[in-house]
Amino acid sequence: MTRAAARAHRLVSEAMASAGARGYHYRLLAALAESGPASQAELGRRSSIDRSDVVASINELAGAGFVERTADPADRRRNVVTMTPAGTEQLRRLDGVLGDIQDELLAPLSAGERDQLTRLLIRLLDHHAPG
Repeated sequence: MTRAAARAHRLVSEAMASAGARGYHYRLLAALAESGPASQAELGRRSSIDRSDVVASINELAGAGFVERTADPADRRRNVVTMTPAGTEQLRRLDGVLGDIQDELLAPLSAGERDQLTRLLIRLLDHHAPG
């Protein structure tokens, strides 16, 4: 499992880099698409990214025009992060990149075996999920 996970991580990292992104970028954009605007702290919790990495990644995403930060009207000390239309498009591109990597990684498996592997991995994740 460790070797397969390492290979998958390497493939994803290389593909993200070639797309001008990082895994954290995808995780943050996906969290915004799934649950909507959020504070930086909430995004860190949603995506399981350390707070300092969230700030750096949001800075990069904002610099590329994929997200915007605005002051939270309920607490001006806090920023709310919102995905822009360009961020939505970037997420769509990165979904394609990840789909291609998944196809490459799972190429030796039949469709039924892929479904079975997915079900088993979900079961493992659910079993070990916090709380």
